[in-house]
Amino acid sequence: MDRALLKEIVLEQREVIKNKDLGIEREKLDLIEGSIKLPHAIVISGIRRVGKSTLLAQIMSKFYKYDAYYLNFEDERLMDFKVSDFNTLYEIFVELFGEKQVFFFDEIQNVKEWEAFVRRMYDRKFKFFITGSNASLLSKELGTKLTGRFVPVELFPFSFREYMRFKKYSLPDKALMLTKERGKIKRFFNGYLKEGGMPEYLKYKDLDILRRIYDDILYRDVVARYRIKEIKNLREMSLYFLSNLSALFSYNKLKQYLNLGSINTVKSFAEYLQNTYILFVINIFSFSLKQQFIAPKKIYCVDNALANAIAFKFSENRGKFLENVVFVELKRRGSEIYYHKTAKGLEVDFLVKKGRKVEKLIQVTLGMGKTGVKERELNALLSALEELDVKEGMILTEEEEKEIKLGGKKITVKPVYKWLLE
Repeated sequence: MDRALLKEIVLEQREVIKNKDLGIEREKLDLIEGSIKLPHAIVISGIRRVGKSTLLAQIMSKFYKYDAYYLNFEDERLMDFKVSDFNTLYEIFVELFGEKQVFFFDEIQNVKEWEAFVRRMYDRKFKFFITGSNASLLSKELGTKLTGRFVPVELFPFSFREYMRFKKYSLPDKALMLTKERGKIKRFFNGYLKEGGMPEYLKYKDLDILRRIYDDILYRDVVARYRIKEIKNLREMSLYFLSNLSALFSYNKLKQYLNLGSINTVKSFAEYLQNTYILFVINIFSFSLKQQFIAPKKIYCVDNALANAIAFKFSENRGKFLENVVFVELKRRGSEIYYHKTAKGLEVDFLVKKGRKVEKLIQVTLGMGKTGVKERELNALLSALEELDVKEGMILTEEEEKEIKLGGKKITVKPVYKWLLE
């Protein structure tokens, strides 16, 4: 790559990152702070425009006072950058800024074999902060060269707490005990349920921002990267998923519904979309891997507003969006998530596993006022608790809050907004 152009880009980008609006402090900074003194590379992954670059700027500002090297590989002028150019880049860094021990690289997956340079400099005691938007590429590349030498950090759209801070609401102590504050929190939650947590969209409230993110994911991160020719089929499948949040599906039925050539095509498309962090597929819980493999799956989206901007179904699917918010929060907390069906075919929305142990069973419903709804949710949860020998379960609702004790089992019923604030 042309040295003069690379030098120009480095200087420009340094000014951009130093003057970047740092926004609200992300909660992930606490996790990252605990790893600052480790030699390990910090690898931040997440969907496009979720705030990874801003988080890098926050880390640079808070912990290094910008005394580090930085380059964003999303710059179209770096399209010809190759792994062999890293030596030239390092030389330019030293020439311009002197000797530093820390590198910040944004969207590094755009450079093939980048991990070779990182490993070489890591062995020379350099510290790395890296972001990327492709889960599969990052894990594959890191697994080959940096096994055990990196700390993975998944960044999701704003949590409910971050959303309220973005809206300039400071949560007072014991706020949930105060009627007025509880009313404010509920109002914010109604907004969060619909508006999601993508920072740029929340700032400008322009649906075209979400549609552009979606198109970039589809065409740049999937079609271009995996050289997809069946673009129409990919779009239809993606739209189907976003229009059917929390619904059960099977690869075979989806193949027939979309008139696709093979199950392998469906599975590949689903995998590619998951790699971009826009969608997540979860399995049924079973001690049999074969059963997990053949049973129907469930689908969720990383952000309610993003799904709604593409599918336009929020009003009639409020319950599904409530469940989607719970799923994303479980992912944000690092949970291993499944859905569960009892021996009698009763479904529990979420089973959270920790190691080999079932940690939580969670149902999500708009409300339990209707007798049929209450019985369905309770029966499924109680049956699952009994079968799996778990003592406590949870039902998350919009409003209701109580404790139910039946047959030696305890079920906590609480509003989603309260659970999100725990």
